[in-house]
Amino acid sequence: MDHRSADELAAGLDDILRSPAAQGTLELIVRRPAEDERDVLAEGVLDLEEGLVGDMWSRRGSRRMPDGSANPDAQLTLMNARAAAQIAGGRERWPLAGDQLYVDLDLSIENLPAGTRLAVGEAVIEVTAEPHTGCAKFSARFGSEAVKFVNKSPGRELRLRGVNTRVVTPGAVRVGDAITKL
Repeated sequence: MDHRSADELAAGLDDILRSPAAQGTLELIVRRPAEDERDVLAEGVLDLEEGLVGDMWSRRGSRRMPDGSANPDAQLTLMNARAAAQIAGGRERWPLAGDQLYVDLDLSIENLPAGTRLAVGEAVIEVTAEPHTGCAKFSARFGSEAVKFVNKSPGRELRLRGVNTRVVTPGAVRVGDAITKL
């Protein structure tokens, strides 16, 4: 697999910057039932305990937690759909990034500081302060230039790798639903 060069990635930044700030669209829902498995869904349910129902988040645990339990501040991850397209290419490759919701919305720190709530479908989620950065799997799938693109300025401030959230009001979400900053 050829990975995009730094110049190719940077060429899409203007489009990413045009993401809507207040109301966007849920473009893709991806459930991860097990390590390296992906289910693309037309509809999912966001739950207070499980996050995305059927996703491995609650079973996987976290090295960041003293007891190894799942990190409640990383219950659900969102990635900007325009950034996913720029990094991964076709929509069929977006799930490789490992996020659950792909949205056409400005996820930047300036636009969505920790504590910001978002209505999506019937649910409400809250942005947490837990950073979401590119890892070894992300690098293997998309290349080292993609990791630099998302983790260095301005990618880090724009949260091009995505943002961690937690569910505050459970409910169904569907591809095509509005996602609105509250």
